[in-house]
Amino acid sequence: MLRRILLVNALPLVMLVATLLYLDQYQNGLLEAEVGALREQARIYAGALGESAVREQDTDNPKLIPELARPLLRRLTEPTPNAQAKLYTPDGQLIVDSRVREGTGGAVTAQPLSPVAERGRILDTIGWLYDRALTLLPRERPKQIVVDENSTAQGLDWQPDVKEELRLSTSDRSREMPPYIRRLRDDRLLITVAVPVERNRHTVGVVLLTRDARGVDDSLLAVRLSILALFGIALALTVLLSWYLSLTIARPILRLATAAASMREGKGRTGAVPAQLQARGDEVGALAVALSDSATALWGRMDAIERFAVDVAHEIKNPLSSIRSAIETLRRVEDPNQQKRLLAIIGEDVARLDRLISDISDASRVDAELSRIATEAIDIAPILATLKEIHDATLAVHDPIMELDAPAEGLIVQAVEGRLVQVLRNLIANARSFSLRGGTIGLYAREVGAVVEISVEDDGPGIPDTKLEHIFDRFYSERPPTEAFGGHSGLGLSISRQIVEALRGRISAENRRDETGRILGARFVVRLPKG
Repeated sequence: MLRRILLVNALPLVMLVATLLYLDQYQNGLLEAEVGALREQARIYAGALGESAVREQDTDNPKLIPELARPLLRRLTEPTPNAQAKLYTPDGQLIVDSRVREGTGGAVTAQPLSPVAERGRILDTIGWLYDRALTLLPRERPKQIVVDENSTAQGLDWQPDVKEELRLSTSDRSREMPPYIRRLRDDRLLITVAVPVERNRHTVGVVLLTRDARGVDDSLLAVRLSILALFGIALALTVLLSWYLSLTIARPILRLATAAASMREGKGRTGAVPAQLQARGDEVGALAVALSDSATALWGRMDAIERFAVDVAHEIKNPLSSIRSAIETLRRVEDPNQQKRLLAIIGEDVARLDRLISDISDASRVDAELSRIATEAIDIAPILATLKEIHDATLAVHDPIMELDAPAEGLIVQAVEGRLVQVLRNLIANARSFSLRGGTIGLYAREVGAVVEISVEDDGPGIPDTKLEHIFDRFYSERPPTEAFGGHSGLGLSISRQIVEALRGRISAENRRDETGRILGARFVVRLPKG
């Protein structure tokens, strides 16, 4: 993770610095300034030669005198030891070279002294390496700035057959000739400009002035070293910040991953997610809290499954024990009436087992089904009206009648329609079994703030105050005395609560009372969030 953070943080910085070092705008500016100064110097030389080294045969035929031009050109270039001036005739013939001295022993060519090393070996090495790296990259320059990176010239003293020199000396003098810039094999940068020597608007020669542009490289290297120094500082800060991010993000996430692995391997529940991570106020803390809550919910679900398995085993044992006892007794009884009675008991217990297994299967599917099915906005007003119609259509003599009080529409909740209908039918059936003969079942719905409240009331004996919560426990059953034993599994209300809570609602039970506190019946209230 630290490597990835470092890469993400350092890559833009590296790209920015590489772009700054790669762009040649600064170098172009230096070269343009150098070319401008050199061209101005060449114009001065050409003007001096045109005035002092030209003789007029007549007005239309001025002639350049080499004997006059040679000492004058040498005197002009003496203050600039890193420069060389050459004078050509208009047809490209070299007549004067400022570095050539005539003597009794013949012509002598002066060699410039090697520049004094001022940068030091380390900086020279850095500059050399950097120049080598830059030669591998394509460069874009203005059209007037062209650097010959593969010049065949060995130094300042070119021969007249060098193509670029001849090109400059014989170019069209009606326009300003572009400079010739080249880099030698020893990495020196040379600039040459050509300026015509004129007298009375007649071109009598061409001055080629060449100068070593070491200052351009030195300035460019200094700027690049400054950029690299700033890059080094920024990179160091990036590394420190990346390390800090690794400590504050990557390592806590790794600790959370370790905690998740420990929970998966069942290495205990206490302190599985470090408390100091949960106490953080950032996203990592929120993730730690969410992981801890998920683990707690998972453990709660595991405990519930364990309790459910124990309850199921206990509930199944009762009818199985009854069946076993009846079968054992049946083997010893010879009275046909008693045998019929025992067979009836076995049949009732088998029916009870079948009903119990069906309800257990339904209860075990509720959570899984609701986790797969997305809730949707449902108007429960038509559902309540349909349930009343079904009740009225199946109403028998002395059955309780149903009273509905709800808006005709507009009661929107977020729910799964099939499961919500299951809850309401279960509550209505429960109220129907407890209501008095010819009594009334109340079915009411209304909006209360941000929830929709649905109430199912009966006029039965009510619920003991100590049992208002226990009636939602699995396999809890408290039926009217008139009902046969085993007619209900005791899972109806438990499944109803399971469904309502999965829909982010609440279900509760309470007793209806009059002004004197006398119980008038039971009331079950379902509260669901509005859609």
